[in-house]
Amino acid sequence: MQVAISSEWIIDIGQGAGDEGGKIVAQGSPEQVAQSEISRTAPIMSS
Repeated sequence: MQVAISSEWIIDIGQGAGDEGGKIVAQGSPEQVAQSEISRTAPIMSS
């Protein structure tokens, strides 16, 4: 996760697997992704 936090731009793809996945749920700077309410990555990035 440290690599993602150090990045300039993140594209978070999810939410689940198969038909449930493959959609962009958040994109932007690490700060922007950390504020996403639907990203499962956001809580990890904001801690």
